[in-house]
Formats: sequence, structure tokens, C-alpha cells
Amino acid sequence: MVFERSQIEETVNHIQTTWKPTPCVGIVLGSGLGSCVESMEVQAEFPYSDLPHFPRSTAIGHRGCLLAGHLAGLPVIAMQGRFHLYEGYPPQQVAFPVRVMRSLGADLLIVCNAAGGLHSTYTAGDIMVIDDHINLMFQNPLVGINDDQLGPRFPDMSSPYDPVLIQQAMQIAREQNFACHRGVYVGMQGPNYETRAEYRFLRRFGGDVVGMSTLPEVLTAVHAGMRVLGLSMIANVATPDNLVATSGAEVVAVVDRAANKVATIIHGIISQLGRELQKPTEK
Repeated sequence: MVFERSQIEETVNHIQTTWKPTPCVGIVLGSGLGSCVESMEVQAEFPYSDLPHFPRSTAIGHRGCLLAGHLAGLPVIAMQGRFHLYEGYPPQQVAFPVRVMRSLGADLLIVCNAAGGLHSTYTAGDIMVIDDHINLMFQNPLVGINDDQLGPRFPDMSSPYDPVLIQQAMQIAREQNFACHRGVYVGMQGPNYETRAEYRFLRRFGGDVVGMSTLPEVLTAVHAGMRVLGLSMIANVATPDNLVATSGAEVVAVVDRAANKVATIIHGIISQLGRELQKPTEK
């Protein structure tokens, strides 16, 4: 599946009929993280079912609504719930909202997820700022005919997550005195949780957390020239030698209790962006 620019423009026009501002930031909120935008001044709500070419969100803990408004004084657009490959959607459709955000004017993407920790030193409820990723989904939203007006045929992935934003996020966590790690996110297709052998494999080959989302959106954002900040909420910690059963409801419950940490980082990052935009331009 390859989306035409006309389809992206149709969705953009639908949003702009109701909400006119140009967003500075696009936000993607995963399982149990919809409450992270409670401080947002919402000016328009768009159920996914009302948006042209948008899929339907079927995952646990995903409200399925696009919010438009202001957060920390800046215009933003936020997804309460995302789409996944395991729902049966192709990667291009999973990442379609990022194309819309970029076409609306957003040049920064903050993408959040719930993930399983692969470090014994991690604790459920901790935050990890994504420094890099490993794509074991074996699917890519950039496969197919490339539209050079949307991005280059071969986008560089040497630094998909913005180093400055990573440092800012870590600093915010230090100032607010909560645990925040920095590491590698491994993307798996799902929907099953991993086996003991898979957890051992992922840790041995450089993974710090594992999840079932995020990579299609990040690949598309980098292709489109956006800066990216990725945040993983540690929902559970994998201990292969003493592995216990995990359920989706338990993951959402843990994330919901600790979502204020993600909200704090998001608010801090957008506040910092606002200060940078207010600086006078040097002549």
C-alpha cells in the first residue's frame, strides 16, 4: 500500500476545516498513555472513524481520537491511541497519521509506547528515552514507490532520535527526580509477548526494551524530515529464568499509574521548544 499525496491532503483539509492553527508538534500516545495530554487545551476532537483514510484503533487502552489544541502554549496535535501491525494494518497505514501531522506543519514528533524491560535493573513504571532501535518487525512503511516530495528514497538512519531532545528529556527527569534510562528499543510485530528464549536473544543482541509499535511512525517521520523523541514506559520487566505471565490489562494498569512521568517530559520538551521559538533571530 502506498498513500497518494491527495489522500494525505484530503485528511489535512478535513482537520483544517475545523482547526486552523499550524501545529509545531505531533504526539503519538500508546497503551494507557492517553491521559498524558490532560493539561492540553483541546480545541477540536476527531474520532478516527471520522477522519478520511484513518484506520480504526482496536488495541487495549487506545481511545482512538485525534486531539488538536495547545499544550505549554504551542499548537499541537495528539493521537490518543495508535495503530499496530498486529491489528492487520500494513505499515504504511500504521504510519499514515505521521504523514498527516507533517503535512499540517509539525516538524517534531514525540512518540510514546508501553514496553517490556530487558534489564534486571529496570523497574515497572520507569521511563526509557529511546536512543536507537532494532527493527525485528521485518516490515517497513517506506517500501514501495517513493514520492520524492514526501522524502528521499534512502533516508539516513544514523541518528533517528534527536540527540538534543534526548538530552533535554533526561535533564527534565533528573530535575523532577524520577528514574529515566536511555537505551535501544526493539520492535516486534506481536501480538504475543515474547518467549524466554526470545527475551534472552533480544538482550544479548543489544536491546534494552521490547515493544510492538513505534518503528513505523519513526521511520516515516525521519523520511519526512521531522525531529523525533521516543519515550518508552516500562510496563513490566522480563526475567527469563523466572518469567511470569503478562496480560494486556496489567500492562495498561501499570502505565496508567505512571503516565504522569511521560506527561512531565512531554510538557517540558514543548515548553523548551516554545522558549527557543521566542528567542530573537540573530542578524
